[in-house]
Amino acid sequence: MKMVEKLRARYGYALVVLRGLVKTDFRLRYQGSFLGIAWSVLKPLMMFCVMYVVFGKFLRMSDGTSTYPVVLLLGISSWQFVTESTSIGLRSVVDRGDLLRKIHFPNYIVVVSATMGALISYAINLVVVLVFALIARVQFTWRVVLVPINIIELYAVTLGLTLIMATLYVYFRDIAHIWEVLQQVIFYAMPIIYPLSYVTDRGGILATLARMELLNPFAQTIQDIRHNFIAPETQPTIWNQFSNPAIKAIPIVLTLLCLGLGIYLFRRNSRRFAEVM
Repeated sequence: MKMVEKLRARYGYALVVLRGLVKTDFRLRYQGSFLGIAWSVLKPLMMFCVMYVVFGKFLRMSDGTSTYPVVLLLGISSWQFVTESTSIGLRSVVDRGDLLRKIHFPNYIVVVSATMGALISYAINLVVVLVFALIARVQFTWRVVLVPINIIELYAVTLGLTLIMATLYVYFRDIAHIWEVLQQVIFYAMPIIYPLSYVTDRGGILATLARMELLNPFAQTIQDIRHNFIAPETQPTIWNQFSNPAIKAIPIVLTLLCLGLGIYLFRRNSRRFAEVM
């Protein structure tokens, strides 16, 4: 009880501010639009339709299973969470500059609130994915219980990257433009719109390079979510593509390093944010 009281005394005010910012940001995000919160679902759905027609129908990049459309939708929704968190989060300190100068509260809250708002949209999208999975008669397995762990890992690496870019954006506004290009490169380089098996089945150096993509924490977590949630039989993961435990641990280590570096850089520079802005 004493530990709970100490935590409440230390972080109680921060949690109240965080809750208020998350509610405000989520309401303002779609304020003035006719469809409102429905856009959090419509955006990935429209992108899914385009990608499925182009890559699934015309280019024939499919694993040949009936669950592929649901797997594609889940991958796009997961990457949408990453891009929304980072794109909004990297600007959060500068956009909330007036608030940070007027009210005293931990600066990291504005970044966390941006990622939490994106996490709410992601949760809504997961419900939509679940509905499509039921329509497609997906056979769920016990691995579904692992999905929350995968989402926590995805959130951790996303938060770490967002903290790093939010810190850099205070000093260098070009970070936003650089990341806008990089996220497109990463999106098309990762097995999101095309199945990883489409490349690995060809063998040779391309198959090796495709498996190396799973060392990327974003690719690893998204593939794990797809594997555990929808299609454990057809979705390759780092756990079944490599036998060396050291290689399997690489994306987890990179996630922890990214989160640790993000927290360190942000805390080290947060006191000077008001002066720089």
